[in-house]
Amino acid sequence: MARQVRAEQTRATIITAAAELFDRQGYESTSLSDIVEHAQVTKGALYFHFAAKEDLAHAILEIQSATSRRLARDTELRGHTSLEALMRLTFCIARMSAEDPVLRAGLRLTTGGTRPRPPLSHPFTEWLDIVTARLLGAVKESDVHPDVDIDVVAHSLVCFFVGTRVVGRSREPVARQPRRTAEMWQILIRGLVPVTRRARYLSLAARLEREIAPV
Repeated sequence: MARQVRAEQTRATIITAAAELFDRQGYESTSLSDIVEHAQVTKGALYFHFAAKEDLAHAILEIQSATSRRLARDTELRGHTSLEALMRLTFCIARMSAEDPVLRAGLRLTTGGTRPRPPLSHPFTEWLDIVTARLLGAVKESDVHPDVDIDVVAHSLVCFFVGTRVVGRSREPVARQPRRTAEMWQILIRGLVPVTRRARYLSLAARLEREIAPV
């Protein structure tokens, strides 16, 4: 059992080291030797867990997918409205991305053209499915205008959220992401939410930013 625990710890160390390098300098510019040095493990230890750099990228995308799905379930099960659950999900991802190099690397891999292996779905496909389901619920709950095109809004929201993070990565500290997420929602709420419910969600966006902003 102790040997298995050590192996799992070594695997996690290698994934974190690879993620930090992928996020910092890009997938193509990172070699396995770089990862070995950064993780402070032997080449044998790395090859025991990962036969190639592509395997490391896939492991990072798997973690990203599992985290997104877990957060989506958690926010859904807490009894929030569909729109609040969606807002909380985006703020949670923004906060975790600021703290977790694996999630940041997952985004960089995805936007850099790395494609997950089946049966794992592309992250953008997963996010579109989650956002679409929440928006449909928000329409039923009268928190979003009934005449909106859900597919268009879901696509725009994902592009807005991803684009904000990609642009911010090269222009400002990652800790700025909660503020950018709040700004995104301030714009979206004014276009999507009926006037009678708008104040509630604008206030929620401000509160969520305060709650999850890095200390």
